[in-house]
Amino acid sequence: MTAAIVDPTLVLFLKLGSGLLWTIAYILILRRGWKDQTYGMPIAALAANLGWEFLFSFVLPHKAPQLQVNYVWFAFDLGLLVQAIRFGKWEQRHPWVRKNFYLILPASLLCGFLAVYTMTLEFSDPNGMYAAFGQNLMMSILFVSMLLARDDARGQSMWIALAKMTGTVFPSILFHLLYPGSPLLNFLYVAIFLFDLLYCSLLYAKLRASGNPWKRL
Repeated sequence: MTAAIVDPTLVLFLKLGSGLLWTIAYILILRRGWKDQTYGMPIAALAANLGWEFLFSFVLPHKAPQLQVNYVWFAFDLGLLVQAIRFGKWEQRHPWVRKNFYLILPASLLCGFLAVYTMTLEFSDPNGMYAAFGQNLMMSILFVSMLLARDDARGQSMWIALAKMTGTVFPSILFHLLYPGSPLLNFLYVAIFLFDLLYCSLLYAKLRASGNPWKRL
């Protein structure tokens, strides 16, 4: 699939905007996780993110400035992994999952990397866009699932939700401009945005019931 010609300044703005917003999301997730003594990134999403960032940082490195953004995201994901190791076992409700959590976690990390790598090979996609938006949809669904399963806002905040959502809107705009005729990518952009809106709505209602949702950082 041949990319359309897009103004380089706009491309740079959208890439850096996405990088900044997702970095803010990572920082806020880490902060909220330590304050609430839990993990704020769903395990499967964390595994896919680490796989993507490792692949496109060290195995099939992107060009600047995306490569530098990948390094930053990978470092923050390692911090999120520490939280998953520290708190993840005790968040599991099923006894079998809790008992085997420290086997499940590395298996999930390996699966996440292989899923991203094989998808990259299958679609001949050195940008990693199919894997990125595919795992982003999974992540958006998993954040809704995590909120409903916990039935509380531990590890979560409206600021995280908004940074995550807008951090994905930027690359959605960019890749729609580059590949406007891709049915799969266009579906993913819309589906991610709708699930992010659902998550924001559900989280806002949960936080509003106990006070001002915007005071929670």
